[in-house]
Amino acid sequence: MSFHDAIGFSPALNKSDGSLMKFSDVELEFPQNAGIDTPVITNKAIALRFPAISYGDYIQFAAAVAIRNCAGPRIKFWHGRPDPTAASPPDMIPDPSDSVTKMLDRMGDAGFTPEELIDLLASHSLAVQEDIDKTIPFTPFDSTPTVFDTQFFVETLLEGTMFPGNGSHPGEVMSPFPDEFRLQSDFLLARDSRTSCYWQSFIEDESVIGPRFAKAMEKLSLVGQDKGSLVDCSHMVPDVVDITPRPPHIPAGKSLDDIEASCTERPFPTITTDSGPETSIPKPPKGNDGDDDEEGDTEDD
Repeated sequence: MSFHDAIGFSPALNKSDGSLMKFSDVELEFPQNAGIDTPVITNKAIALRFPAISYGDYIQFAAAVAIRNCAGPRIKFWHGRPDPTAASPPDMIPDPSDSVTKMLDRMGDAGFTPEELIDLLASHSLAVQEDIDKTIPFTPFDSTPTVFDTQFFVETLLEGTMFPGNGSHPGEVMSPFPDEFRLQSDFLLARDSRTSCYWQSFIEDESVIGPRFAKAMEKLSLVGQDKGSLVDCSHMVPDVVDITPRPPHIPAGKSLDDIEASCTERPFPTITTDSGPETSIPKPPKGNDGDDDEEGDTEDD
């Protein structure tokens, strides 16, 4: 939810966040918000029980807690956002069928660099699709859908060989595994000359994912806000037992030859390849995705 809510912003609008929830009857009709109606409606029912907390604060606190509960990094939580006064205009949220140029331009208008967009896409490590192919809801984007790790960045570069559901859909490209879904937007960003080397950097050094994601998410949570009027309440985000994920690797059934390396500045790093039969990808339970997917998939941060 956090991305879908916060990115409905342009400097010309001077808009506070929280509108996705307050004006859900309007914004859930936007095609790019397909698949997040369940978390929005469910959480709005909870938020209504606490009228002293703004919708914007509720959404960003829920995101910080959800990410930490998935053993992701601790995201700073700033309290004191005013409630929005109007719904976001349509077509502010990047769509999975957009070109890279269109995505970068939209994010740039909201104040984000290409690198920060890739940082935010670390959320897809915990995300699933729900509405692009309705025949296979809750299909994850990588083989470790309940672990916040860099595996998403590896597997997005594997050659696609199949559609996991009932054929091709707008915003979808072929996947390397029958139980894994691939967004066209992720496929393009992983291979575009403007973003491919930064994409690869998550595979070269897996330690960067937490700090980069935390910094980008804090910036996202402050879009359209006056930080000086907010209070740092990060201590309210509960602590959890940290999980040390495996280093990036090639899942069983694939090899380095299946990687479509796209960074021309340096070679693709040497990473281990799992042996044995083709990797079986678990489907996380409904509602266990870690972010808000941007693009018609479901990510409930």
